[in-house]
Amino acid sequence: MSIWNPWHGCHKISPGCANCYVYRRDESIGKDASVVTKTGDYDLPRKKNRQGAYKLTPEDGIVFTCMTSDFFLEDADAWRQDCWDMIRERQDLQFHIITKRIDRFAQCIPPDWGDGWAHVTISSTCEDQERADHRLPIFLNLPIRHREIISEPMLGELHIEPYLATGQIEHVVCGGESGEHARRCDFRWIQEVRRQCIRCGVPFTFRQTGAVFVKDGKVYHIERRLQHAQAKKSGYSYVPGMGTADAIRYVLPERGALSARLRQSEFRSRFHLSAQDRAYLAEKGLDTVRRHAKDFVASRLSAENPKNDGRQTPMRGHPVFVAQHATACCCRGCLEKWHHIPAGKILTAHEQAYIVDVLMDWITEDAGK
Repeated sequence: MSIWNPWHGCHKISPGCANCYVYRRDESIGKDASVVTKTGDYDLPRKKNRQGAYKLTPEDGIVFTCMTSDFFLEDADAWRQDCWDMIRERQDLQFHIITKRIDRFAQCIPPDWGDGWAHVTISSTCEDQERADHRLPIFLNLPIRHREIISEPMLGELHIEPYLATGQIEHVVCGGESGEHARRCDFRWIQEVRRQCIRCGVPFTFRQTGAVFVKDGKVYHIERRLQHAQAKKSGYSYVPGMGTADAIRYVLPERGALSARLRQSEFRSRFHLSAQDRAYLAEKGLDTVRRHAKDFVASRLSAENPKNDGRQTPMRGHPVFVAQHATACCCRGCLEKWHHIPAGKILTAHEQAYIVDVLMDWITEDAGK
């Protein structure tokens, strides 16, 4: 990875900017981060060493561009075309531009941009739902070859699946906020966006926990040096088809405790076997229904990314379908929320057997009432 900062300084425009690391760092050395100036690295892509070779090489990795400002900042309008010229010259490099100003993109591109340059990735940030719903429709209608979404700092639960479902987003990154005044990042928000990415087949990266991280209702204060490491250790980053979710550690709930929690859920506790379901059980017997449960779990739940996940289980028509909703075994999202089985992994034989046992426990109990 390389960093190219052609200019430094920025202006805060949205909630994600409140605790900006550039402002924090500049303030610590008595500098005003709102003053935008060219840097000594302005022409870094053109710079060469004494041997006449470029200082930046493909081996240095992705060139993250304008990380202490915004590439589409108004103050830099006079300098940007020269930077585009440098980017055009260096088609051997991969440039990555992250912006909160995607609404200025169309007026800031070079004349020969066309439908985008293959060696340039544009990332639009969205720290909350309001920013997502404002920026992402604009983002998806711009001429860009490679698009990514970044939610750092993540300030609330995000629902971006309609945008991911367009097939235009190549990667999503989420993470918490660092710094002394960091706002909380809830692990549930991370999990929810990850599940949306899995359903749409989009790679997902959990970049950092942030300084104030909430998991299972408990607040953790995490040192800066551990925030990236802890996110990586969680295993919650996801690449389709690579088995990345297999590394996630979890513990299946004790079935008795699970039943008690399900009974406390207003939604789950309203499900009961109908007269038709009971007649079916009496006719077919529990052994046959168990075989059906095994088949349903294997065919509808076990894949890394089941077809129509979240909508694959009918609400009625078979005792097992009713049991799936009653026990939160109806989709991979519910399996993760209630049973801790991570989304994005192929269910093992042990996991499938556990689910079948949970279903049959409920069917047997409800049928006996």
